[in-house]
Amino acid sequence: MAKGKPHKRKSLFMGITSRVLMIIAAALLVLSYLSMFFNPSKAWFMTLLGIIFIPVWILNVFLLVWALFRRSSAVIIPLVALIPTLFIVGRFYQFPKNAEKAAEGASPVEVEFLSYNVGRFHMASKKSKDLSTEACMDSVAAYILGENPDIVCLQEVQYPGAEAMKRDLSRRFPEYEPEYFVFTDDGGCYGNVTLSKTPAIHKGKIDFDGTANIAIYSDYELHGKRFRVYNCHLQSYNISVSRLAQELKKRISGDTSGGEVIKDTEKKMKSSILRRPGQVEAVLSDIGNSPYEAVVIGDFNDTPLSYTYFKLRKGRNDSFVQAGKGFGATYVLARPFIRIDYILFPDEYHVSSHRAGHVFYSDHFPVSATISIENESKP
Repeated sequence: MAKGKPHKRKSLFMGITSRVLMIIAAALLVLSYLSMFFNPSKAWFMTLLGIIFIPVWILNVFLLVWALFRRSSAVIIPLVALIPTLFIVGRFYQFPKNAEKAAEGASPVEVEFLSYNVGRFHMASKKSKDLSTEACMDSVAAYILGENPDIVCLQEVQYPGAEAMKRDLSRRFPEYEPEYFVFTDDGGCYGNVTLSKTPAIHKGKIDFDGTANIAIYSDYELHGKRFRVYNCHLQSYNISVSRLAQELKKRISGDTSGGEVIKDTEKKMKSSILRRPGQVEAVLSDIGNSPYEAVVIGDFNDTPLSYTYFKLRKGRNDSFVQAGKGFGATYVLARPFIRIDYILFPDEYHVSSHRAGHVFYSDHFPVSATISIENESKP
């Protein structure tokens, strides 16, 4: 009898420890689901829980398999926590399916949209980091022209000056009409550019206070169908992933000196998270005053489990969810999991294709979608 006591104590300890871990992991997963419903201006930390959804989901799957292997009754904990994933996983991964068809009897006007955060033409990923700014511009232009979209929304466009930008856009994209807004300082100009084969009938911008991030919009008419395109670049985190990784590596190795990078990262993330809700409301307010249906495109700097996505997607469909396949990641440095670039379109429209271009000329992948425009204006 005495010989069995240590084994029983060990089994009891393992049982309690595993259940505590399962409860914590399940609670984090449930909170990540709920993060999209919380306005970050009131609970900014909830956004972080949405960001870590994928690793927390993987942990719960591991615990589920482990519990099944041990035939533990605690298997119910990760199992229940994972059930809502069935309704959310499509925002991150899509199985191939037949494209959605336009309503019978309609005469749709198909428009090819492309969105690309070009990273100032000098933020290429490791696979293309040897590209010069000029070579990066050439590669981006060649990719866009090869895709031949009708409307192109570019974010983080940077040039030495506005005149240089005008000349370069005219030279590289002679078939497109540019609409843009850029901030100008001693370092040049920086902002968003929308290119279209059809001239805009109206255009405007939505300023975001205290930041170089912005949303611009353009109204178009194609075959009697009018619609508005919002080209959005919502608040960036402006953090250095490489510097943060180096700092964390030092901490893991026991070096506790410094710490400025971690503190700076925390400060920037909090500031970004707190700013985006106001920017979202500004875009939604403009959409509410628009006489036309809105296609909302761009770099939202937020995941599909975010308040930003939840608000902007209301009344709209997500081209990736409707017509994508595989992982929808658009942020190169965190592929295949992080999707922060979107093409959202009104429920009345239909999408026949969505694709992400796996080119490495920026820290983002470009995304494209072919959408059938069916309604001229709001009722």
